[in-house]
Amino acid sequence: MATKVTATTTAPVDRHADRPRLDLGRVSGRAWLVTGLLVLFQIIAFADKAVLGLVSTDAMPELGLTAVEFGFIGSSFFFLYAIVSVITGFLASKFSVKWILFTMGIVWAVLQFPMLLGGGAAILLITRIVLGGAEGPATAMSLTSAQTWFPPLRRAFPSNLVAMGSTLGPVIAAPVLAWVIAAWGWRWAFGVLGIVGLVWTLAWFLLGADGPHRAGTRTDGASSTPARGDEATTDAAAANEVETSAVDEQKPVAIWRALLSIAFLSAVIGGASNFWVQGFLTTWLPQYLGTVVGLSLPQVGVVTTLPWIVGALVLLGLGVVGHRQLRRGRTAHVAIAVPFGCAAVVAGLSFIAIQATSGVVAVALLCIAGGCSLAYPMTASAIGYAVGARQRPIMMATLGGITSLGAVISPILVGWLMSRAGYISPPKGVTPSAEMSQHMADGVHQAFTITGIVLLIGGALCIAFLRPERLGATLQRRYVTQDAEQAA
Repeated sequence: MATKVTATTTAPVDRHADRPRLDLGRVSGRAWLVTGLLVLFQIIAFADKAVLGLVSTDAMPELGLTAVEFGFIGSSFFFLYAIVSVITGFLASKFSVKWILFTMGIVWAVLQFPMLLGGGAAILLITRIVLGGAEGPATAMSLTSAQTWFPPLRRAFPSNLVAMGSTLGPVIAAPVLAWVIAAWGWRWAFGVLGIVGLVWTLAWFLLGADGPHRAGTRTDGASSTPARGDEATTDAAAANEVETSAVDEQKPVAIWRALLSIAFLSAVIGGASNFWVQGFLTTWLPQYLGTVVGLSLPQVGVVTTLPWIVGALVLLGLGVVGHRQLRRGRTAHVAIAVPFGCAAVVAGLSFIAIQATSGVVAVALLCIAGGCSLAYPMTASAIGYAVGARQRPIMMATLGGITSLGAVISPILVGWLMSRAGYISPPKGVTPSAEMSQHMADGVHQAFTITGIVLLIGGALCIAFLRPERLGATLQRRYVTQDAEQAA
């Protein structure tokens, strides 16, 4: 017979009660539903970026493009990236993020179909430019939307989940689109992405929404208050919860002061180093694997996913670490910026080491280097702690826009280095000679060294100077004036 437990029964002591837990159950199911949709949104955005590299072998000869011309088209994706990102950041400070994301989804989907219907090189260039502009604010708006559903102390993990979508996009898209290209032709790769985009847009229209922590609402409600059973939380963590929750209530400042700070500059250089790698991965990695490593298209579709899988695992692990560090009372600098910087440093060292190795070791280093340099959203997540909820999308979107310049430079640079080394794209259906393969390898390996140096600099700067709480305190202490509020 079961023993009845009364209200006076003494509960056993939990020796681990003071340990920070992931503690995800205190947020509504709607928050996780929206987060899931935002992860899918990021997957589609980065699948759109990856498709160009996957079709390169077939598209370049059919469209009559040289390596430099194809690299230019790869870079063109980021021509409007910065401009539209900054504009959208200011719009998001005044309008619902739900409808901004909805509009972006529609534009993404529609722009895929011209290539399916027979567009040439000029159409490819134009659609990539416009598509890049429409996708520029994707990460900033996704993070902004997700963070309206979570109190500040619990944003590290869902933010990294959303960021994982950017790494899962190529993981899912590469093998699927490789199969589509083999079965139906390279133009259908664009068509499939257009159809998927329309389906997501409909789902977002029906289920998407802004959360309770958006600008103009208080963040000190029940969702950000420790639940029963958390009495053992340390004093440092409790104090940090109060301080961190106050982030959303910071008064508006003259935003240019934040954008000219050393913290923001560090985030820009660190983020640009990640975009630099993204430009290479999405434009040249598939052709490098096919020409230099000698993989078939299906094999390329599989191997191309490995850096992105590593990136997803890195983001997941760093998200858990960041959540626990915040719960221990650490700052966003320690919990988010430092782990990002360390990942960038590891990536930089791996890129530099690739040339000294070969075979499986070289491929493993390439996967580590690529994966560890895909954590850009962590810089946006960190810098968001420097300002209040109303100005956060401006900071994030401006950061994303400026850092995208890294992806503008790298595809053109790689194409130029390949051409300088003597590489010439062969006619359609002709396998590159051993000499051409070596020329491509020489050019790409030079690019690896440059990429490694860029990552080392960006990672070191973020570790040293990306201190959002210090920036926020300085802005609030020195620059919150009536004029600043009117200017904001």
